Amino acid sequence: MKRASRDILTGPERSERMSRVRSKDTKLEIRVRRLVHGMGYRYRLHSTDLPGRPDLVFRPRRKVIFVHGCFWHRHDSCAKNRLPKSPERREYWRNKLNGNARRDRLVQATLRDMGWRVLVVWECETKDLDDLAERIETFLG
Repeated sequence: MKRASRDILTGPERSERMSRVRSKDTKLEIRVRRLVHGMGYRYRLHSTDLPGRPDLVFRPRRKVIFVHGCFWHRHDSCAKNRLPKSPERREYWRNKLNGNARRDRLVQATLRDMGWRVLVVWECETKDLDDLAERIETFLG
């Protein structure tokens, strides 16, 4: 017997809503880009020739920055790192989000092996832009 779903959206409605989740040019990413640009650094976006298509690429420095949402990329020490409440899809989401985190670790290791330095900026870290600017300055400086 199939249990009734707790989701208030139908399958096609949920699919349409999830298709709106952006992979680049997110509000979070644009916030970090504005900060970095305002600090005087210039960069390239989403270089397809690098593993994982880093969000910001500083080629002469051989450094990249990834801007990650805490939910989608499983930020260990963050309250947003949680599974959705729907019990019917819990295993799907656990596999999906853990797969994202696994892929992130692999991409970062590959970039390091290629001689690149990697910085991950988490969504929750963008609340304090002064602190973030200091961290980015240390990384790029």
